[in-house]
Formats: sequence, C-alpha cells, structure tokens
Amino acid sequence: MRTITDQLGRSISYDFPPKRIISFAPAITDTLFSLQLYEHIVGRTRFCIHPKGKVENAINVGGTKDMKIERIHELQPDLIIAEKEENTKEMVEELEKFYPVYVFEIQTVNDALNMILNLGTLTNRIEKARALHRTITTAMEHIPTKYKGKRVAYVIWKNPYMVVGKNTYIQSLMEKLGFINPFTQFEGRYPTVTESDFCHANLDYILLATEPYPFKEKNINEFLNISPLSQPVIVNGEMFWYGVKMFDAVTYFNEQFLR
Repeated sequence: MRTITDQLGRSISYDFPPKRIISFAPAITDTLFSLQLYEHIVGRTRFCIHPKGKVENAINVGGTKDMKIERIHELQPDLIIAEKEENTKEMVEELEKFYPVYVFEIQTVNDALNMILNLGTLTNRIEKARALHRTITTAMEHIPTKYKGKRVAYVIWKNPYMVVGKNTYIQSLMEKLGFINPFTQFEGRYPTVTESDFCHANLDYILLATEPYPFKEKNINEFLNISPLSQPVIVNGEMFWYGVKMFDAVTYFNEQFLR
C-alpha cells in the first residue's frame, strides 16, 4: 500500500504498483500506454482512441463525463486516474467511494511535463517516464517562434461559438508558439463568443480544431464571412493534447501547421 497526494491536494492510498488501472482522460491513457503499461490498463473512455491497435484491449467504461459504473465494478480497478477539467467532480466523488482516484490538473505545458513524471511515480515506471520527459523537453526546445505576435482564436465549438481562453493547456501551448489570444481577456476558460467578437478581435488566424467539434474545410467560408481579414485554418486537435502527443506536436508545428 502506498499513500500519495494528487494534484488537488487529496491523499490517495492504493496498492503499489497498480495492476488494474482505469484512465478517464484520453491524453493520459495515451501516455500510460507509452510507459508500456499495456496489460495493466483495464479500462478507458470511448474517447480514448490512442494508441490505435492497443487501446482497444481496455474496456470502454463510458465517456469523460458519463461513466458506466457497473462496468467499472466488474473491472475492480486498484487505481483510477482522472483530470479535473475533463471529468466532473460528481464522477470523482462517486468513484472514490469504492476506489482510489488520483486527479490531475493540467493547465500549462509545465503541468503536462510534470504529469509524465507523476505517472511514472504512480505506476512504477519512473525510468520510462523520465526518458519520455527528456525526449519531449528536448523536442520543445525546437518549437517554432515564427508566429510571435500573431493574434489568434482557437475555436472548439459551434452553436454557440466557443474558444480557448485563459488558464488552459492549449493557451499555454499557444503562448509557447508566440501567439496572442485576445480571448484570454474574456471571462472563463472556454468563453462563448459571437461573430462580432471575432470581427473586433483583429485576428490574424482563426484556428478551427478538429475536436471536440469536428470542424472541416467546409467551415472555412463560414469564418471568412464572419471575419474577412482573418485567415481561418483547420488544425489537428490531437496535436494540442498534453502528454506523449507533445512530441509529435513539435514536428506538426514545424512542418504542417498553418501551411
């Protein structure tokens, strides 16, 4: 038995090393697999789709905000991993009645890097986690700076329009890229905005993410009509995941992004 403090300051006691893990956050699930915990990841959400060919072996226990508690009981996990933004307080409170639940809070690039090390500590994969941390940290030194000063909106939803705001991992990553996001001045982490807000923000780019709303090329004209002086661009939302995807993201930002 080991006792550890999670990112919310909660004390968690669990059997160490854990052998039956359920992850409720797609980026964390992907990262756990990269630490070669294949046989120990018994459950994941339906949104946990990476790594393809491996993640399917873990049982689908619902969504990030709507779990199937009976499936979780069948799996009898010895550790559940959640993330404050992606999962609900009510979910965590229900789960912790039965199982140890470790909650991460990822709001910055540094939080994401520390998460990798903490996953290693949690799961007895310290050396593998350190190696991944070094690889990503080195890669991040080559993140492009050619976008410095460009004004952008990162759009995640339609009807209503929602954008990335302050205190989010995506905003932290955009700051690393040198972008200015005027919507950090709005209230909330994912503010709802209007067509008029886009027009008045004096944007160079409008980034239309492929997730959670599946923006496609057909949406380009829609935003050209809204803000004719801005350049709308479809961006791969998975490249804005924290964790192991951060390595692929650097290549994406250097070779494919805004081309």
